[in-house]
Amino acid sequence: MADVKLLGLSGSLRAESANTMLVKEAARLFGPCSFGLGDLRMPLYDGDAETADGIPDMVQDLSDRIAAADAVIISTPEYNKGPSGVLKNALDWVSRTEGNPWAGKPLAVMSAAAGRAGGERAQMVLRGFMVPFRPRILQGPEIHLADCTNQFDDNGHLTGEVYRRELTTLMQALAEEVAR
Repeated sequence: MADVKLLGLSGSLRAESANTMLVKEAARLFGPCSFGLGDLRMPLYDGDAETADGIPDMVQDLSDRIAAADAVIISTPEYNKGPSGVLKNALDWVSRTEGNPWAGKPLAVMSAAAGRAGGERAQMVLRGFMVPFRPRILQGPEIHLADCTNQFDDNGHLTGEVYRRELTTLMQALAEEVAR
């Protein structure tokens, strides 16, 4: 499966983001693939700005990368019991592009948070956000990485055997969904 194109979206912009590390670790555990991270640093969605200026190039680029990917992996932090605003904003912008780059796209979602639930509520809300786009959302295993700042080694690999095993299983399921 070396020719599989994976796109990762991290709902955190922080340089040392556990969600970004989790997406990268997921891609590593997926196996041979072409992997890239989408850039979610975009202006806040504003319908008046869209009417005046059209779709920003960075939004169209992200939409095109989603469309070109064989599968997408999203990881979100939990901010006030939901996904990050930056992730929701990117989803809102992409929904304004022509066509639906998400339709039928295999999608694995996960979350990483400092709390003991690992972003479980945020992930549940994110799954709901994705429903109108009609991707093929994998149902599990669900990855809710708790105490996320203490779960990676210096190379960005998961240290916990249970998390690593579950993420490997999820990536195997994603590979099977891509091959379907």
